[in-house]
Amino acid sequence: MNICIPKERRPFEYRVGLSPMGVEILIQNGHTVFIEHDAGQGSGFPDSEYEKMGAKIAYAVDEIYGRAELLLKIARPLDDELDMLQPGTTIAGFLHLASARQNKIDALLRDKISAIAYEQIEAADGSLPVLRPFSQIGGAMTAEVASRLLQSNQGGRGVLLGGIPGVPPAEVVIIGAGTSGTYAALAFKGMGAHVTVLDKEINALQRVSMRDSNFVTMLSTPRNISRVCEYADVLVGAVLVPGTRSPIIITREMMKKMKPRSVFIDLSIDQGGCSETSRPTTHDHPTYIEEGVVHYCVPNMPGVVARTATHGFVNAAIAYILEIANLGIDKAIENPAIEAGVNTYKGDLRHLSSLVKKE
Repeated sequence: MNICIPKERRPFEYRVGLSPMGVEILIQNGHTVFIEHDAGQGSGFPDSEYEKMGAKIAYAVDEIYGRAELLLKIARPLDDELDMLQPGTTIAGFLHLASARQNKIDALLRDKISAIAYEQIEAADGSLPVLRPFSQIGGAMTAEVASRLLQSNQGGRGVLLGGIPGVPPAEVVIIGAGTSGTYAALAFKGMGAHVTVLDKEINALQRVSMRDSNFVTMLSTPRNISRVCEYADVLVGAVLVPGTRSPIIITREMMKKMKPRSVFIDLSIDQGGCSETSRPTTHDHPTYIEEGVVHYCVPNMPGVVARTATHGFVNAAIAYILEIANLGIDKAIENPAIEAGVNTYKGDLRHLSSLVKKE
C-alpha cells in the first residue's frame, strides 16, 4: 500500500503524522511510504532520518495527496487539502469533525473518503488509546499555562499556584475526571495548588481520589459548577464526548461569578468548547478577556511540544495504523476499536453527530 505523510499546514502545528520509527515498521511490512519534504522538521525529524528507514521524500504536495492510498495526518485537513484528496482515499488523523464546518464533511462524503478519527478509536474497556497521549500532554501543560497566566504581567490575579507559608495556595477547579482532567489535577497538585475535581460519574471521581486522596471531589451538576466558579482562581474545562460536540456546561452567568482576572482554560475547545464564552485561539494570541476572566482556548496545545507528542502518539497508534495498512480499510474496520473511529466510509456517515458547529 502507498502510505503518504504530508506536512501539517495549520498554524503552530509542529507534529507529524508518523515518526521515522513508525515508517520503519510499515516498510518492514512491505508498504511504500512517501513523506513530504520537511514534514518532520517541527518534531525534530529531518528528511535524512526518514530516508534511512526507507521512506521516499516527495517535494510536491500534490504528489503526496495524489499517490496516497492511506494518508496519515495529525490535524483535520484544510479545504485545499481536501480538494487534493483522491476519491476513495483512506485518511487517518485527529479529525474532530463534530466541530468542523459542514462543507468538510460534505467533501469527505462526496468523494467517498474513508476517514478514521484517531480520537474516537475505542478499546474494549471504553478507553481512547490513541487520544490518551495528547490528553496526558494537554493536562500536564495546563498547570504550566495557568501558572503563567495568573501572573500580574499576564493580566492575571497575581496569585502563585502553590502559595507560601502564611498565604494560601490558588484554588483550582477541574471539570472532567478523564485522562486530561486527571493529568491536569496531578500537575496542579504537584505545584502546590488546592485542587477540586468535578465529574458526572462517581466512578471517575473514585479513580481520581485513588491517585491522591487530598483532591476534593464533587459531582458535576449545574449547581455545583456555579458554586465552584465563585471561588476558583483557575477553572479548567476537560469535558469530552467522543464523536459529538462538547456539551456546554459553563454558562455565561456562571462565568460572571468568577473573580476578576481569574483564569479559564478550555481543554474541550477542539470539540467546540464547554463554555458559552469559549472561542478558539492560537499559540501566538492564546488568550482573551470575557466577563473579566482570562480565557485560554488553544485547540492544539500538544502541537508545541511536537517531539514528545509525536513519539507518544506513534507508540499508541502504530498497531492500528499497521492493521489498516496490512488489511485494507474494509477488513480493518472489522476490528471494533478501529470501527468506532470511522467518521465517513465510502460515502456514508458513521459515529458522528449530524449536528456540527460552524467554525
